[in-house]
Amino acid sequence: MVHNHRMSGRPEQPLWVGWGVVIPVAELDWSFSRSSGPGGQGVNTTDSRVELRWSPSKSVAVTSRQVDLIERHLGAQLRQGSVRVVASEQRSQYQNRRSARARLARILQGALSPRPKRRRPTRPSRSSVARRVAAKQRRSQVKAQRRRPSHDD
Repeated sequence: MVHNHRMSGRPEQPLWVGWGVVIPVAELDWSFSRSSGPGGQGVNTTDSRVELRWSPSKSVAVTSRQVDLIERHLGAQLRQGSVRVVASEQRSQYQNRRSARARLARILQGALSPRPKRRRPTRPSRSSVARRVAAKQRRSQVKAQRRRPSHDD
């Protein structure tokens, strides 16, 4: 049985993602259900599994450019236009809510972070090749001097 409602109890804080993105509480869609796994009788009676959904295209927190970035980088993870995070590792709903918020923030940070520039392959300069070869020859001579003299000498 899934309960789809806003969280009761403590008022939630906006989700600070970074890159100038702060998601208002009203845009976070929570649903709770019974979790499987360890926890004994408590698992059977409490809705500790948490599902958090957020729709970038309907959000006022992100610009259209940021929406494009999120959709491009999270294309496979988006379900019906929403980013969905499930947390059921902890026994308490409160801890799972915190875990889901942190995971959503991490996912969005990764999607919004600038990509590193592609490395353009270069060739070593002629002088750097010469230095490397000279260093190898010096090292070879040092090692040759350490060897025992051969019987031919």
